[in-house]
Amino acid sequence: MNKQKLIFVVDDDPVVTKMIVKRFNSDSYLLEAFDYGEDCLKSLNKNPDLIILDYLFYKTDQKVMNGMEVFDKIKETHPNVPVIMLSGQERGEIVLELARKGIDDYVIKDSNLMDNLNASMLELLSTES
Repeated sequence: MNKQKLIFVVDDDPVVTKMIVKRFNSDSYLLEAFDYGEDCLKSLNKNPDLIILDYLFYKTDQKVMNGMEVFDKIKETHPNVPVIMLSGQERGEIVLELARKGIDDYVIKDSNLMDNLNASMLELLSTES
C-alpha cells in the first residue's frame, strides 16, 4: 500500500490555499499549508514529496522572501524535492528565470488552476521513485 504523499502548499492567499487543500487532500495526498516560505522552510525536515509554492508574497509589517528565494533555499537542502511554482504572473521573463533555476513546473493562477495543478502533480509524483 502506498503511503500518502506529503505536499506542502505555500501561498499567502488563504482562498487559494484553502481551495488547493480542499481539492487535493485525499487518501493519496496529505496537504500541509503555509502562509509564507519561511514557515515552509522550517518544516522541510518532514521531507515533503512535493512543494507547491507561490511566486509573490506580501506581508505588510515585514519583508518576507519571495518564491524564488524560497525555491533557492529549498534546493540547497532538499535538491530532489519537486517544486511547482504558482503565479498570477504570465510574464515570459519570469517563466524563463524559473526554468533556468530548475523549477519543475509553473502553473498560472487562472480559471484552469486546479486542472493544471492536478496534471502537474500527477506527472511529478509519478516520476519520482
